[in-house]
Amino acid sequence: MNTRTPVIAAAIDLVAVLVFCAIGRRSHDEANAITGLAHTAWPFVIGAVVGWAATWALYRDKFNAYLILPTGIVVWVSTVVVGMILRVISGQGTAVSFVIVASTVLAVFLLGWRALARLLPAPKN
Repeated sequence: MNTRTPVIAAAIDLVAVLVFCAIGRRSHDEANAITGLAHTAWPFVIGAVVGWAATWALYRDKFNAYLILPTGIVVWVSTVVVGMILRVISGQGTAVSFVIVASTVLAVFLLGWRALARLLPAPKN
């Protein structure tokens, strides 16, 4: 059984986005844990889904969810850009400092786990 399936990679990306949002909410002492997290996370989750769809559509024949380039970069950039656009549309904040922090943390999370995965031996089929 191959443990490096796209489903697992997508789940890791989703968890990474949710952890980023939970850390942000926690650092601002925001209440309403579940509904608040959903409110904060949905723009970034949709951004990640757009990135996944774009990467799969562009690289369908050689799609690999574990690659930093193109998958990780496309998912990261899409998560930030689409997430920020949706935050503006929905009336949520997009201060420059937030965009910088979000971009940096999401890069570490979404690209970092892929870099770590490259250090692990490939699973045997």
